[in-house]
Amino acid sequence: MKQKLRALSPAMTFILLFSIVSLLSDMTHEGAASIRGAYLSLLGASAATIGFISGLGELFGYSLRFLFGKFADKTKRYWLITIIGYIVDVLAVPALALVGEHGWIFAGALLVVERIGKAIKKPAKSTLLSFAATQEGIGKSFAIQELLDQIGAFLGPVILYLVLLFKTSGTDLQRYSFCFAILLIPALATIAMLMVTRRKFPNPEQFEPEPKEYIPFKIDRKFLLYLAGISLFAFGFIDYSLIIMHVTRSFSGVASGLSETTSLVNSGTIPLLYAGAMLIDAASAMVFGLMYDKKGVRALIISTALSAPFAILIFGASSNTALLIGIAMWGIGMGAQESILKAAVASIVPKASRATGYGIFECVFGVFWFLGSWLLGILYDWSIPVMIAVSMGAQLLSIPLYFLSAKSKT
Repeated sequence: MKQKLRALSPAMTFILLFSIVSLLSDMTHEGAASIRGAYLSLLGASAATIGFISGLGELFGYSLRFLFGKFADKTKRYWLITIIGYIVDVLAVPALALVGEHGWIFAGALLVVERIGKAIKKPAKSTLLSFAATQEGIGKSFAIQELLDQIGAFLGPVILYLVLLFKTSGTDLQRYSFCFAILLIPALATIAMLMVTRRKFPNPEQFEPEPKEYIPFKIDRKFLLYLAGISLFAFGFIDYSLIIMHVTRSFSGVASGLSETTSLVNSGTIPLLYAGAMLIDAASAMVFGLMYDKKGVRALIISTALSAPFAILIFGASSNTALLIGIAMWGIGMGAQESILKAAVASIVPKASRATGYGIFECVFGVFWFLGSWLLGILYDWSIPVMIAVSMGAQLLSIPLYFLSAKSKT
């Protein structure tokens, strides 16, 4: 084992260490995500308030990435910005344990702060990873990061499920507060691992050779076509909250046109659907990340074509088999977006302006994800078949734009 570890290149060692940081970070905030809705409700927040807080957090979390991306490129302080973002991100989560009874305003503010922390770190973090990724295969590198990231996303909720299972004393509010306190452990581990990685690799930009001549960044036809493609994908990709609401409604026969589900899927197994989707997310990120290094944009086209019909199976069919296959296809789409979409940015945007490129990418993706989720939610109440058609159509329309972007030279 030691010989194998010694055989790793410095760039791959950096990628693996950074991926462990992502794993620990996701254990923290994905663990929190699994109970935050229930926690806010116990604190006195209404459903509308919870929705507003979630939406506001995502709006800040994505829109600010453009500003922090430009700031990172201007200052070149990628490590400092990444560390500040991570500290704000992960420490805002266990701070929720300090919220007292009826403290939903304080809790909501902390959740928005957590998303702002993510906005601070994301462009700089992706840029740091891209420097090493250019040496080890861009698709493979981002796939490894996503693989470990999603393992953390799986472990966080599972750990809190076990904590709630065995801690039966106290009120529900006290039990949830204890869960957030437990998340201080992976939060501190995240910061510690980040500092270890920073100490071992203080200048990761040295992994990628400087270009022979300065290449100014401009939003050219290639990048515009790519942004248009990812915008359509984000717009049509249904958020999991709508999926799980639909599945939950189907048990009581609220969703029109659905027959009664069998015992394979019930209220006890619903949380496991998300865990299963995260595992498929991780596996597909690895598969399509490796494929991207060999086949380029074709990997993105294949992954989109495979995942796009998930809405037909989840919302248009009534069998457990269709539901499980649909969830698996949704997981493929999630894995692809987290690995290939980021890898493509590193291939398009020059080194000196990459954080700006990531900031633009993340901002546009988030805005269209928000708009799509809003419209698809409205369409769900109006006409499920129309919602399915819009979701699948938007994702499939992204394919020719990916192709045109790949073929465009400027």
